[in-house]
Amino acid sequence: QAADLSKPIDKRIYKGTQPTCHDFNHLTATAESVSLLVGFSAGQVQLIDPIKKETSKLFNEERLIDKSRVTCVKWVPGSESLFLVAHSSGNMYLYNVEHTCGTTAPHYQLLKQGESFAVHTCKSKSTRNPLLKWTVGEGALNEFAFSPDGKFLACVSQDGFLRVFNFDSVELHGTMKSYFGGLLCVCWSPDGKYIVTGGEDDLVTVWSFVDCRVIARGHGHKSWVSVVAFDPYTTSVEENDPMEFSGSDEDFQDLHFGRDRANSTQSRLSKRNSTDSRPVSVTYRFGSVGQDTQLCLWDLTEDILFPHQPLSRARTHTNVMNATSPPAGSGGTNPGSNGNSITTPGNSVPPPLPRSNSLPHSAVSNAGSKSSVMDGAIASGVSKFATLSLHDRKERHHEKDHKRNHSMGHISSKSSDKLNLVTKTKTDPAKTLGTPLCPRMEDVPLLEPLICKKIAHERLTVLIFLEDCIVTACQEGFICTWARPGKVGLLSSQNQANSPSGTVV
Repeated sequence: QAADLSKPIDKRIYKGTQPTCHDFNHLTATAESVSLLVGFSAGQVQLIDPIKKETSKLFNEERLIDKSRVTCVKWVPGSESLFLVAHSSGNMYLYNVEHTCGTTAPHYQLLKQGESFAVHTCKSKSTRNPLLKWTVGEGALNEFAFSPDGKFLACVSQDGFLRVFNFDSVELHGTMKSYFGGLLCVCWSPDGKYIVTGGEDDLVTVWSFVDCRVIARGHGHKSWVSVVAFDPYTTSVEENDPMEFSGSDEDFQDLHFGRDRANSTQSRLSKRNSTDSRPVSVTYRFGSVGQDTQLCLWDLTEDILFPHQPLSRARTHTNVMNATSPPAGSGGTNPGSNGNSITTPGNSVPPPLPRSNSLPHSAVSNAGSKSSVMDGAIASGVSKFATLSLHDRKERHHEKDHKRNHSMGHISSKSSDKLNLVTKTKTDPAKTLGTPLCPRMEDVPLLEPLICKKIAHERLTVLIFLEDCIVTACQEGFICTWARPGKVGLLSSQNQANSPSGTVV
């Protein structure tokens, strides 16, 4: 039965605090009952049932556990009673809906400690909330997301780090650093192989779970990126090889480290490409919305995922770097947003490269070249970043040891040990630029958005992909439903029957 959008199922008005986040428990949801968690700006978490209405519980009511704003709340996948809450204090807490929070502040005992994180258990005679306290990074913990299988947890913090944990064993799997500023949002690909983040560097960054490294960045937003989300309905993998994204029990046992499974996948892909005339088709679609009021859609294709595969003639939306040396000429200058400019002394700005489906072989063979020239689009994109001043660019140009050691061609499964070393050592955020934690702009492919469209008057705060539509919402309070191709008539008839003029199609 279609809902009447002019009459909400439930409406609650709060005074003195504002709802900041929420999550439904899809495991227990039925037509008659649904468990909804709501986090608040003062630190409390409320459990309500908008259909039954009579049931309601309040956690951290006296704010004895944490007094800071709730930034993210989610049910633990596969659980009817466990949920995780993140705060702007940088702490996360694991709750059980069946337990109380106690009348005194909790006492904690250290369970496990690692690089930039610590996990404590709650010390008490009787079981009480919170069950666990996670302290992650420095500054606010802005968002977290569970992997599709529920085994791993990705957290993004105001310190600019993405940290991925094995949730059950409480172990750090991998780390990434933003280009600059805090990371605000995070999302897993439907198969759990890739993580996309967005934040205050105006970029979307794609991180490989298997290789623990950045594989691409996307530049299309003009302000902070507030939400990233994969579109599971347009993400496609060719069905001819059923083993491509599935495996035996032995394969899944290797998922803890992931490398053996990835290598076997790539070897299968290489084998197929050597025998088949057409390449394997893999496409991940994801979207992003930001404070610039724009919606961007992106495609992550096989030329980025498997850069060593043979070139395909298919069109792609990816710019890659050129490692050849252009003829000497007048220096090209691009004005930067901070008043500085980026100049390549002695070299003219090269014309845009033809788009290709793979990194050119020259990027590897000319690794020792003293000149490194970026694609015109990359150069103009980099010029917008305040961290790259004219002085920095000249220094980098004259560094004799500046070779493409961190380029896509050089980072392979063989360098995994080096990557693991980086994540385990003490990391100074100011020194991460140009390292595997945060490669420079020219060291990874730069994605172009398929579409970048202004769809609101205020900053966008919500992006949800559904089977027949995309849902967005902005700070002004408008919730918009955007029909997918071929679904316009269906949505229009529903909205005309059930809604006033509030829904946009």
